[in-house]
Amino acid sequence: MPKKEPSFAERLQTAAKAKKTQLEKIRALPPADGAPSADGQTAQSEAEAARKMRTAERKHSDRVAAQEREAQRVADKARQAQAAIEQIASKEAERVAQIEAEAALKKDQKAARDAKYAARKAR
Repeated sequence: MPKKEPSFAERLQTAAKAKKTQLEKIRALPPADGAPSADGQTAQSEAEAARKMRTAERKHSDRVAAQEREAQRVADKARQAQAAIEQIASKEAERVAQIEAEAALKKDQKAARDAKYAARKAR
């Protein structure tokens, strides 16, 4: 006589019962980590406070460093502008000196021409 094999529905019911019993066993166990102790909570809160303080200090130092870099950049721009102004002023002074020298040369040349003309007229 052949042995009766369970049907598909019976196998599903058996599997569901097994899962249910396993789940009940797991729920019956106390939590693995347990309730956090007061010492653990205190240490955790202290660590969190220290972390927040380090973060705030780092952000503050970053802001200060950024302000210093900005001040240095502004000072560099001011020095560059001052150097450019001095260079333009020296070029302008050279140009004025050259114009004055040319004017003096023309004046001397005119005086020489006038003297020649006057000498010719005197003869």
